[in-house]
Amino acid sequence: MAKVENPTGGPAVAAPSPQRDYPNSRALRPKAHKLIPGGAHTYAKGDDQFPEMAPGFIERGKGCHVWDIDGNEFIEYGMGLRAVTLGHAYEPVVEAAYRQMQRGVNFTRPAAVEIELAEAVLEVIDGADMVKFAKNGSDVTTAAVKLARAYTGRDLIAICGDQPFYSFDDWFIGTMQMNAGIPEVIREMTLKFRYNNLESLRDLFDRFPGRIACVLFEAEADVPPEPCYLSGVKALCEERGAVLIFDEMITGFRWHLGGAQKFHGVVPHLSTFGKALGNGFAIAALAGKREIMRLGGLDHDQPRVFLLSTTHGAEGHALAASLETLRIYRERKVVEHLWRQGERLRALVNRSVSENRLQGFFEMIGRPCNLVFATRDQDGKRSEAFRTLFLQELIRRGIIAPSFVMSFSHTDQDIDRTAEAVYEAHIIYRKALDEGIDKHLHGRPVKPVNRRFN
Repeated sequence: MAKVENPTGGPAVAAPSPQRDYPNSRALRPKAHKLIPGGAHTYAKGDDQFPEMAPGFIERGKGCHVWDIDGNEFIEYGMGLRAVTLGHAYEPVVEAAYRQMQRGVNFTRPAAVEIELAEAVLEVIDGADMVKFAKNGSDVTTAAVKLARAYTGRDLIAICGDQPFYSFDDWFIGTMQMNAGIPEVIREMTLKFRYNNLESLRDLFDRFPGRIACVLFEAEADVPPEPCYLSGVKALCEERGAVLIFDEMITGFRWHLGGAQKFHGVVPHLSTFGKALGNGFAIAALAGKREIMRLGGLDHDQPRVFLLSTTHGAEGHALAASLETLRIYRERKVVEHLWRQGERLRALVNRSVSENRLQGFFEMIGRPCNLVFATRDQDGKRSEAFRTLFLQELIRRGIIAPSFVMSFSHTDQDIDRTAEAVYEAHIIYRKALDEGIDKHLHGRPVKPVNRRFN
């Protein structure tokens, strides 16, 4: 096997064998597409998001390692679309869920664990007085929008047009290219502003006076907020009578135990959490000010809001898993680990970028706890083809990394092994820039999820 320089500063290392085969995945894939639209229940996990030379199906995981149905082992990043913060099959969480399942998971009346988790969540979210649980993030963001409309008596929604996703419901999907089946009248009720551009939001308020019910966005995605931007948005919302909603699906329990709102010191009126709240178990939360949240309750004389009333919204095992997850966050300094390991990997990847002359072609983006990467072609333009090539070369070396999102289970050894694979992948990336990508990419490029046609 060829020797390449070890980017961690140690001796030269032998490149892992690039030969991996997926006969079981190849056999199962046609059946998956026959039975399931798109072949997967989440678009981001679909075949069009990965190289052709990639595992099609994962059989099991432990920590940050996964094994596909052909027995190939990988270090995984992305971690269930950022939902698995501690690690796959993390034993204390699994045990907590199992103990609750033995008691039953769904009853005719509420269970005590619902109150326990509500108290635990509200202890870490500043300014929130009440909370309600659901099974996924789309449900709670839509519930937040519904509450804001009821509270304000207004109908329009303002969202940040620079951020990728808030909900699978019509009020948001209508703004995307992939919006077939959504009436135009619904699409027109959602407006867009630009991140870090307070004037673009002010312009919406001026154009639609007294009609905007809420402003909903991530406090921070790939780009950090400029000084005073978030506080300026909150002040503008309060001046114009709109509800400020932070989508904390990604930032919650990664930026800070109290979310990006705690990290940045700006408390919204409502906020939504999920993903890392349950280490992969299906749970999400809507939290906020009592005067707004109470509209979904029984102690007011206003028109009633049908707020997150679902059969499985408070399944006991997911709530127990979340309780244990929060306990581990507090006791084990999980968030600090995510930041530390992300910074370690970023430094090693940036060194590889420099040594392989990829400045301007490959870039690490975001906070260390939530790293993503950008791939560019010979002209410096964003390139799905070069993204596919990079993913392909990582997968050949035992790394699945649609992003570089850390978990508590990523050790120094995992980071170093990943850095070696990145270095080797960057060698191929550089060759593709010099020689043409067609000589190195096997199969078609990946495609963005948000597209109008296949």
